[in-house]
Amino acid sequence: MYLGIDLGTSSVKLLLMDKKGIVKKTVSKDYPITYLNDNWAEQNPEDWWNATFEGIKNILKDEQRDSLNGISFSGQMHGLVILDENDEVIRPAILWCDQRTEEECKELNSLEWLYDVTGNQALTGFTAPKILWIKKNEPNNFKKIKKIMLPKDYIAYKLSGVHGIDVSDASGTLMLNVEKREWSKEIIEFLDIDEKCLGKVFESYEVIGKIKESLANQLEVSKEVNIVIGGGDQAVGAVGVGAIKEGIISLALGTSGVIFSPSERYLRDEDCRLHSFCDSTGKYHQMGVILSASGAFKWWVEEVNSSKDYIEFNKMADEIKAGSEGLYFLPYLIGERTPHNDASAKGSFIGLSLNHGKNHMTRSVMEGVAYALRDSFELLKEMGIGCEKIRVSGGGAKSQVWKQIFADVLNKDIITINTSEGPALGAAILASVGSGEYKSVEEACQKIIKEVEVTKPLLENVKIYEKNYGIFKEIYPALKNIYKKL
Repeated sequence: MYLGIDLGTSSVKLLLMDKKGIVKKTVSKDYPITYLNDNWAEQNPEDWWNATFEGIKNILKDEQRDSLNGISFSGQMHGLVILDENDEVIRPAILWCDQRTEEECKELNSLEWLYDVTGNQALTGFTAPKILWIKKNEPNNFKKIKKIMLPKDYIAYKLSGVHGIDVSDASGTLMLNVEKREWSKEIIEFLDIDEKCLGKVFESYEVIGKIKESLANQLEVSKEVNIVIGGGDQAVGAVGVGAIKEGIISLALGTSGVIFSPSERYLRDEDCRLHSFCDSTGKYHQMGVILSASGAFKWWVEEVNSSKDYIEFNKMADEIKAGSEGLYFLPYLIGERTPHNDASAKGSFIGLSLNHGKNHMTRSVMEGVAYALRDSFELLKEMGIGCEKIRVSGGGAKSQVWKQIFADVLNKDIITINTSEGPALGAAILASVGSGEYKSVEEACQKIIKEVEVTKPLLENVKIYEKNYGIFKEIYPALKNIYKKL
């Protein structure tokens, strides 16, 4: 048995897979997020650990405990976890969606050598700007730092006692030389931190150690259970849908939204609008991210409409024709990353009239997310990166209406695979590869991942969305200065 642990923003999902890739059971445990104002977000790492530990106890039946062979991870990226000399958490983790580091990003992006060393620009979600913020605003905490981790690496550390990180997650810290797959001495020196504070860098499928004996006894599992480091949620999610070869693109519709394109070699968007990161197979990928995807739809359904009936809201959207009769939604509810890199951006309905009702607004939220992710898709095309097929995962993949909208907006087949558990399944696959069940990630994906459904674009809708996307692209530039005043 192999256990995949997906440490998400609002919950941890655990998935138990047998050696043939068959999912035996999943368990999910929630934990809170603290929003200190409109765009500051923190969590207590102990909440992650407690939820994960309980999840492991819940997911294993008696007969499965002895057969557990490996554990690996997928994790929310960029979050800053800092420990002191006693391995105590110094302060709550600053999350990927936190936007407090706008000034620190400007300072980092002014460094002439930054893009050449890291292949990326500093964004408010990234880890290095957070460290710089701590240094400026919490100097006493900065002095206490002995270990710097990302969220999933904290769980791996608690399980194994090994302070490590994988190349995909390390890419998102802005402290890795992505092309060379090693820590950047230039960034580390600029941040004034000791490289010993950073974990040893592993490939995502590598074993970093065995489970701690004390935990093995508590969980009643073998002391020989392998702890495989895993990776960032998008790189591992791509493994979970088999998007590990050029031409197969992963579309992840979680809280955030991601277009992910694997690459055999290191590539860089010269304007640094896309992320150029290491992937979980020993290669590279380009990635575009919007901060609110399913999160925007959840906001609309639950916060605005005080409902949990997602089936009903999908029906509402399906009753409205493509284009929502000229209504547009910009899903920049917590600022935006690709391609605008603007922490000041806000969510907006544009084009409201007396002809519009709740149904139109519901569909326009879905369409707005699709338009925003098309921005990243267009950047991939600019770089000459082709697309043979798009595989979808995440909570949004459960909506047939939304999959059809994406097929029409992108004018590509949207493919659903035999499980919607992308990151958790990807983590379990990495655990099986690291433990020797499969020779490579490629072999594992080939045997485990199967395509089960194709949503094809509708020509009539494609024409409408092609025109409307042209208008959508004009809205953000028109409102950019207004957002800053707001």
